[in-house]
Amino acid sequence: MPVPPPPPSLSIEFGDSMTKARLRAGSGCEADLRRLALRFTSSVQRSPGTAEVEIDELLTNLVALAAWPAADSVVWDPQLAALATDSAKDAQTVARRLDPGAEPAGEVDPEQVANLLGPAWRAALTPFQRRDVAKLLSLRHGANFSVPGAGKTRVGLAVFQALRHAGAVERLLVVGPKSCYEAWQDENRHCLDEPLRMDVFSRDADSAADSLLVNYERLDGAANELGQWLSARPSLLLLDEAHRMKLGAAGTYGAACLALGPRARHRLILTGTPAPNGVRDLENLFGFVWPGHGRQKVVQAVAGGDLAKASRVLKPLFTRTTKDELGLPPVITTMRTVQMPPLHQEVYEALIGRFSARAAGSEGDFQALGKIIVYMLMAATSPALLSVGTTRYEPLAYQVPPLAPAEGTPLFELMRDLPSYEMSPKYQEVLAIVAENAARGRKTLVWSTFIRSLNTLERILAAYSPVVIHGATEDREAQIERFRRDPDCMVLLSNPATLGEGMSLHHDCHDAVYVDRDFAAGRFLQSLDRIHRLGLDPDIETRITVLASEGTIDEVVDQRLSDKLQFLGRILDDPAVQRLADLDEEPAFGGGLDQRDLQALMGHLRARAA
Repeated sequence: MPVPPPPPSLSIEFGDSMTKARLRAGSGCEADLRRLALRFTSSVQRSPGTAEVEIDELLTNLVALAAWPAADSVVWDPQLAALATDSAKDAQTVARRLDPGAEPAGEVDPEQVANLLGPAWRAALTPFQRRDVAKLLSLRHGANFSVPGAGKTRVGLAVFQALRHAGAVERLLVVGPKSCYEAWQDENRHCLDEPLRMDVFSRDADSAADSLLVNYERLDGAANELGQWLSARPSLLLLDEAHRMKLGAAGTYGAACLALGPRARHRLILTGTPAPNGVRDLENLFGFVWPGHGRQKVVQAVAGGDLAKASRVLKPLFTRTTKDELGLPPVITTMRTVQMPPLHQEVYEALIGRFSARAAGSEGDFQALGKIIVYMLMAATSPALLSVGTTRYEPLAYQVPPLAPAEGTPLFELMRDLPSYEMSPKYQEVLAIVAENAARGRKTLVWSTFIRSLNTLERILAAYSPVVIHGATEDREAQIERFRRDPDCMVLLSNPATLGEGMSLHHDCHDAVYVDRDFAAGRFLQSLDRIHRLGLDPDIETRITVLASEGTIDEVVDQRLSDKLQFLGRILDDPAVQRLADLDEEPAFGGGLDQRDLQALMGHLRARAA
């Protein structure tokens, strides 16, 4: 009889969280495990015989395992072993690509793309799309940072089709916002002679589907099931609007994506805004694409803060089509400053007085400061919003109760005297813009963070048969279709958190108005591109109007967004992004808050309270 192998002296497997690896010592090897765990700064010893280590650190410090006394009896989980092997190969690929003196190896020529796609592919690709597909196929895993509206969905589908035609993958899992589903389903039908069996993930989803679509909100409770689906057959895991996971393991979406990554044969991310709030966003995205060494290389590349240099260094690791390459007519962006009525001004000043002392003691409490920002954005738009608060359909970061000032305080008296019928100057400005556009046969897209603002504007703009879409809108597709097709419907009201990604309106609408904005640069950029995208007729004039109440948080937000867009333009070596930050002056919270936003907010509070 064959002699059974001895039990493993060390087992390396996924932990309860798939962002961690579990090291399990065999009987008698507990002391060796304790010494090994000391070699990893992230190690946590759960018992004498088990320890957990961050997978990223394990992959970058595999040499530590060389000290294990019985290397021949170490047993790896097969998928984790494959990830470690791939990580070592990826490290070589990344190092070779980042070495300016290295000879290119394994590069795909854009002229080869048509053959690589095979006869089943029937859609046209632009020259820059073929270039992007070729570069992504030259890498085992990839990142496409092309601007919103450049056709990243088609490029992603083409990469999958080329890999499938070559026999490298069989399945595609797309993680993205719900608003991207329509684009993927349309491209699937348009690009392939025999479309993929593409299904939206649910308990009733087709188990034999070639492709699944799932939104980020579903990931946390479905990671195990999706991981099994990815593992069953060779798969490509694609993150659409990948900036949603920019927090990495520190965020719910990021942790779930990092857990799914090792289950996929290939990984691809798509986002036009990879670093809206700073370098850390970029590190986390590359940490998903190339766990371990890939993340390490990005950290090294951006060390020192020279963003122009970092952009040049990192360019071999991603593909990007710029706005200029799309050949679109320039967008005309203006800021229209409005004066608040005296009573609105008094309410805002009283609010500053209430919050300045509280904020001074809460510099480290981003949640508390986020609530303050929400109230200030409300007051700068319409103080009437303060007395009713938000609804449960706002994004979580914006949900605040009605403001209840203490009786007898100046703010209490002002709020009591605030006429419910007093029209916000911003709403008046929206009405004027929509009326002027409608008279010229132009439809208008109006953005506001707050659903009660959208509902108020729906009444004010009733003559223009508005469509309203927010988180509670169930027939979203039907409403969008009405906006597109109904000649009497001249305005679409929505918030960027709901409709800011994945939706194309550039054939039907060429005017957008922002009633308010927050500190989230990525969301702002994404929403801008709903009406300024590939396929826009060259003679179309696209106009963006940003409304700001003079002397309020609106001006702080504007400056911080300008700074962030300048940063993003430098890290991507893309002047067009920087130009978006230059808003022409025209007389007339929470999301994305970072440390510099906080400093700007505190400066505004101190200046107005002085």
